[in-house]
Amino acid sequence: MAPAVPSAMERPHFIGIGGAGMSGIAKILAQRGAQVAGSDAKESATAGALRELGATVHIGHATEHLASDASCVVVSSAIRADNPELARAAELSVPVVHRSDALASLMTGLRSIAVAGTHGKTTTTSMLAVALTELGLDPSYAIGGDLAGPGTNARHGEGEIFVAEADESDRSFQKYDPEVAIVLNVELDHHANYASMDEIYDSFETFVGKVVPGGTLVISADQPGAVELTQRVRDLSTLKVVTYGESATADVRVHKITPRGLTSEVTVLLDNRFLTFTVSVPGSHYAHNAVAALVAGVALGIPAHNLASAIGKYTGVKRRLQLKGEAAGVQVIDSYAHHPTEMTADLEAMRGAATDSRLLVVFQPHLFSRTQELGTEMGQALALADASVVLDIYPAREDPIPGITSALIIDAARAAGADVTPVHDKATVPDVIAGMAKPGDLVLTMGAGDVTDLGPEILARLSN
Repeated sequence: MAPAVPSAMERPHFIGIGGAGMSGIAKILAQRGAQVAGSDAKESATAGALRELGATVHIGHATEHLASDASCVVVSSAIRADNPELARAAELSVPVVHRSDALASLMTGLRSIAVAGTHGKTTTTSMLAVALTELGLDPSYAIGGDLAGPGTNARHGEGEIFVAEADESDRSFQKYDPEVAIVLNVELDHHANYASMDEIYDSFETFVGKVVPGGTLVISADQPGAVELTQRVRDLSTLKVVTYGESATADVRVHKITPRGLTSEVTVLLDNRFLTFTVSVPGSHYAHNAVAALVAGVALGIPAHNLASAIGKYTGVKRRLQLKGEAAGVQVIDSYAHHPTEMTADLEAMRGAATDSRLLVVFQPHLFSRTQELGTEMGQALALADASVVLDIYPAREDPIPGITSALIIDAARAAGADVTPVHDKATVPDVIAGMAKPGDLVLTMGAGDVTDLGPEILARLSN
């Protein structure tokens, strides 16, 4: 069993403590008894939740926020080198620890499942967290999004299993030594850190190579990048590889996916037996995520039929096709999708769930670099909607790239036959949607930025 708190983490200070990944680690440490402190750019519900756990959370970044007796400073790749608290840490000779190293230290001594892939990590990690909790196994988990049920992205449990979302964006997933690794898919993304698919494959190979001897890789048999990765790691003698999917070659075969409104019924062939269970979110990609979670749990020795039933208790993650409400006969749903593959999957899922409704999308591109590389594909994905509103690019951590704007996406969407309206002032979107929407329509806010804030505003405008 892992120690309650690693010695270096007894008094940690998190720069950017409100972020999805950072806050999860901070919560687990606080629950284990560490004296957690940190700072974030703005006040948030996450900051409030951390304070309820006993953490000290400062708003804004300033040198005086870092206590002189801090045992370490935890940072993510998003923290810039000129951050005043980071500079103060250097002056005080306080060790600086990357978020992934902090998470890896929390997993030490536990049976860990690390969930990786270009898309679907949060959902699959969440499905496992919910199912294992439902079975009374009291897992620890760290997720990149808040569960719709427990309403948190992380928890310290007393059980022996730790489920973690493994982020490939900055290669930080290479720090973990899981007993079970899940790879859902392998695609080119995070263009600021990866120049080619070869670099992506090399990074995933390193991640898979860190699985403990005798451990298991659970990997898609359908997605081309995952199939290529499987070929590259087949010769690792200490690794058991279990493939899943609709392919005839899959070790665990997805036999049938039956849409049932905003849920799906999934039948798999596992160990020569058919097993049917419910997934409480729509779309085949979520069904495949559920199968990956099932196979990973089985790899840890959990009976498949128990796990399948428990996965059915999963009710979703915030921002993953999350129903925000209904007003004037219009349902508003929120999606974190920001990569063309994710966008297409969620749009197809909504099409399958509401065949008689119009689908209206409010899309906010995320990052200049991603738009530069994938803007055309984003526009083509929007052709699946009946009409779309496209906002300006959400920059996040990036500086603008000359000539790269939302126009790249809008032009591609129109070339694909889409009905697209550009909107530069986000505050006007509720009025725009109110003028477009009719009773029975679905409105999907989509993107990884602050487009999520528009859902309640659209509902309020529709109500009026």
